[in-house]
Amino acid sequence: AGMEGSGDASWTVADWRLAVWTLFSVLLPVLITAWCSFQRSRRQLRIRDIFRKSEHDWRYTDLFGQPSYCCVCAQHILRGAFCDCCGLRVCESCLKKADQLFLCKEIMMRSTAGVPSSMPHHWIRGNVPLCSCCMVCKQQCGTQPKLCDYRCVWCQYTVHDECMVDSLRTEDCTFGEFKDLIIPPYYLSAINQMRKEKRTSYEKVVPYCRMPVMVLANTRSGNNMGEILLGEFKMLLNPVQVFDLSKIAPAKALQLCTWLPCNAVRVLVCGGDGTVGWVLDAIDEMKIKGQEQYIPQVAVLPLGTGNDLSNTLGWGAGYAGEVSVEQILRNVMEADGIKLDRWKVQVTNKGYYSLRKPKVFTMNNYFSVGPDALMALNFHAHREKTPSLFSSRIINKAVYFFYGTKDCLVQECKDLNKKVELELDGERIELPNLEGIIVLNIGYWGGGCRLWEGMGDEPYPLARHDDGLLEVVGVHGSFHCAQIQVKLANPVRLGQAHTVRLILKSSKMPMQVDGEPWAQGPCTVTITHKTHALMLYHSGEQTDDDDASSLSE
Repeated sequence: AGMEGSGDASWTVADWRLAVWTLFSVLLPVLITAWCSFQRSRRQLRIRDIFRKSEHDWRYTDLFGQPSYCCVCAQHILRGAFCDCCGLRVCESCLKKADQLFLCKEIMMRSTAGVPSSMPHHWIRGNVPLCSCCMVCKQQCGTQPKLCDYRCVWCQYTVHDECMVDSLRTEDCTFGEFKDLIIPPYYLSAINQMRKEKRTSYEKVVPYCRMPVMVLANTRSGNNMGEILLGEFKMLLNPVQVFDLSKIAPAKALQLCTWLPCNAVRVLVCGGDGTVGWVLDAIDEMKIKGQEQYIPQVAVLPLGTGNDLSNTLGWGAGYAGEVSVEQILRNVMEADGIKLDRWKVQVTNKGYYSLRKPKVFTMNNYFSVGPDALMALNFHAHREKTPSLFSSRIINKAVYFFYGTKDCLVQECKDLNKKVELELDGERIELPNLEGIIVLNIGYWGGGCRLWEGMGDEPYPLARHDDGLLEVVGVHGSFHCAQIQVKLANPVRLGQAHTVRLILKSSKMPMQVDGEPWAQGPCTVTITHKTHALMLYHSGEQTDDDDASSLSE
């Protein structure tokens, strides 16, 4: 009996040991994970605090895109922080020290002795661009696997360590290839001084700022390309010229034009056609404020889904990083100024809803009622529910294709000709059997289709975007739209007009203006000319059959 009792006791101790070790083996990874998470949170808070207080435009990355070296300790680094404006790269442990040691690009020069008219180079050591050449010996820079050579953050010139002499450190910066596009800090200092003295004639400082460009980027357009482009443009230009439209409205950003020479500013809008319309509306507000002499010319870098306006203006159907930022700036410099018609679309409700104030839209591209508006409405509703799914141009087009295929089977917009009346310049048009009517201001529609031309095998009047005329076409349905897009069918050309009036007599129909859709009850839609916008046409980006019919001629 005694032996049995001691056996039970020893078994109980073993059980306890097993339980303790099991608990320890389970808790240890949990405690280590919790400690690491706590330390990571502390580290992120510390980094965020430095970012918030710093004059640098720091961003953190887990992996640099090219071999990089810390500007403080000179060690090779895979991850760390970099400044979007001046290009500094540092490891996490040297971040605070780098923030204290190195100055970022100056937006405006701080000078106590009068107004400066020049500035020296601003050299940063190490991490020079690949394939850059020394401005002294013309040999390649950055070839050694260490922190070496210098780059000026303004003119982008590079110099070898051994070629760097004291005269280069004090030499005036020429601002390099893009000197005409960059707003020099000393120019802004001069204008600021003149404003304080209540002088408005900027003629004396105009030679320092010949063709300034402003970049307005919508970071919500495209495959997150807006974020990348913002950093690259800040590196090449004065950061004051580059605006994130998710943080500042175009109307506020465009007030910078009033600091710049009259009729000289060019604006590059990075975004979809909706972003371009937003900026053009802000420019119209400048006209109302009496700032017509500061109105800029507008170029487009297409980041949206359709990009029909940018395609019409020669800037292409979509940007995915295939062209360097330097080449984009060269294209903006070389682009020709043209005019774009802008139209007023007034929707007046009928019946019970007629007491409501009419809806008023501004149209740059097209207005439509029918299957393409229905596709846009379904797409818009789906995107509102799950916006995170719609960050890719390919996914967006796939969703459009799905809803187009669905409408081919359901035909929700059939017998449109029995529900509407159409007047072109006051003359009523007899409509054939249709499902949709599209009113065009530009050559492209539906993500790259030249709708008015169709197959190009029939004689038709030339379509332009600056002649004060609208092209009106009809379609038989979603399948007919698809046929037109692949040049297997022609649209039903209903005519050209200066004024279009469409009366929806009964039922609810989908409508859209420039991709903004809604469901509309009985109403009268009147489209009249509103104003012209000053745009920039790039002749180097021809697409599809532009050689058959160029809108710029």
